[in-house]
Amino acid sequence: MSALEIRDVRKNYGSVETLKGIDIALENGEFLVLLGSSGCGKSTLLNIIAGLAEATSGDVKIGGRSVLGVHPKNRDIAMVFQSYALYPNLTVSRNIGFGLEMRQVPAAERDKAVRETAKLLQIENLLDRKPGQLSGGQRQRVAIGRALVRKPQVFLFDEPLSNLDAKLRLEMRTELKRLHEMLRTTVVYVTHDQIEAMTLATRIAVMRDGRIEQLGTPEEIYNHPATLYVAGFVGAPAMNMLEAAVEDGKLAIAGTDARVTLPQRYASAVRNGASVVVGIRPEALRLGPGSDADMSLPVEIDVVELTGPEQVTTARVGTQRLTATLPPQARVAKGQSCAFVFDADALRLFDPATGKAF
Repeated sequence: MSALEIRDVRKNYGSVETLKGIDIALENGEFLVLLGSSGCGKSTLLNIIAGLAEATSGDVKIGGRSVLGVHPKNRDIAMVFQSYALYPNLTVSRNIGFGLEMRQVPAAERDKAVRETAKLLQIENLLDRKPGQLSGGQRQRVAIGRALVRKPQVFLFDEPLSNLDAKLRLEMRTELKRLHEMLRTTVVYVTHDQIEAMTLATRIAVMRDGRIEQLGTPEEIYNHPATLYVAGFVGAPAMNMLEAAVEDGKLAIAGTDARVTLPQRYASAVRNGASVVVGIRPEALRLGPGSDADMSLPVEIDVVELTGPEQVTTARVGTQRLTATLPPQARVAKGQSCAFVFDADALRLFDPATGKAF
């Protein structure tokens, strides 16, 4: 039995179709991240699971039971909001235990649960403080604690780290990963941050215009993107996309005389003369010369940015741009002519008409 099952869920606001048939099944202990840009429908889907919005059609099941029309408090879910949503007049202890208090859980049992949760989140010393006396990261821990203490079947997170600065986001990501690995709870997590998605998820649903563009593990999403949209959205810097054509077993890069050997795995998938988009990750590119001249591209360096652990190098290959993440010690400079080399396994081909991977 799936912990959470979403069947053909659709949502209309008048004539505007926000969700266009979502199908997902989550097993116990999975961490699903709904990833996408603003307006793709990810928060709408989360609100439908939570009972804060009603689906126009379709079904949502939690633990095998349909929850459509069921009040949020009876769905056996707990939600962590972007804005923390803490009660400013209550102590941390009462904020964490408020849901148990409303369910008339005995005080001794409630106090024990609150202290166990606070210990798990390393905030035992904050239990007597009020939210106004806490930092952003501490408030977010309290909000997570309020969800954890209920021990629901499914946890819902609506961009919980977006209000934190970069350092705190990194710390809280690590905390969430640690908690999930420890508790093995079922989680649905909404974010537009691909780094959060890649580091936290057991599976990622990349959403676009109310549909799931691709559903898979972080490795599948990153290494085998199903569409041009996924390839461009996941990854920082994004995957390079070069226009090309297939010519007698070669990939002729548009705007240049460069020819790259067509990987054997694509030999039967694309016809001779077909237009394709060649995708290659920046980290797959190395500074040449390499041992295989058929797997290299002549470039002219345009911009070099040292980030510390790497040099993000933007170059021109003919009229097209190419980005490589090179080691910090690589000797490259603006205006330099050189070659980027790569392995055949690093290439991904897409149909420019449909946007789908070959």
